[in-house]
Amino acid sequence: MTKRSAPWPMYVPEGTKNVGTARVREDRTVGASYAQRELMRRTGNQPASQFDDIAAGYDPFADAPLMPPPAKKRPKYRNTKCEHNGIKFDSEKERSRWFHLIQLQAAGRIRDLRLQVPYVLTARKQRDDGSWERASKYVADFVYFDVDADKEVVEDVKSVATRKNRTYIQKRKQMLAVHNISVKEI
Repeated sequence: MTKRSAPWPMYVPEGTKNVGTARVREDRTVGASYAQRELMRRTGNQPASQFDDIAAGYDPFADAPLMPPPAKKRPKYRNTKCEHNGIKFDSEKERSRWFHLIQLQAAGRIRDLRLQVPYVLTARKQRDDGSWERASKYVADFVYFDVDADKEVVEDVKSVATRKNRTYIQKRKQMLAVHNISVKEI
């Protein structure tokens, strides 16, 4: 191997075709295919440098850009969760019903209005192998005492689609069988 006598970076005067046995090409053609070089020669358009990445803004040591968070998945029944005075509601329809029940309570037509009341449908039981079967619960949206009818009312706000939910239907039937309570669907 021979020692290079020229300092680095080597300067080659414009128009030089050969340096020693090496053919000199223009910077814009280095790494370009024959078709790309022909297009550049015919059109006169020079592409951006492919080899000077740092000058073009690429930093190999920079932190990787943060990915945007994935888009939130829409709810199955297209409900919009909302909040009012620290109370969280599963849907805007449920919140609207809450406002209506508060007005009825203020007017004296209902009393003892409660929100998200749990009912135990089947108690926790131990299996033969020693493991435990969880208790089954139903959580009513609203429970209140209707003054005019003189009875307790259990209400659940449901859309047309959620009324057909098999789990809900089964729990509604168990409420009637276990607690003798008919769930009023709104």
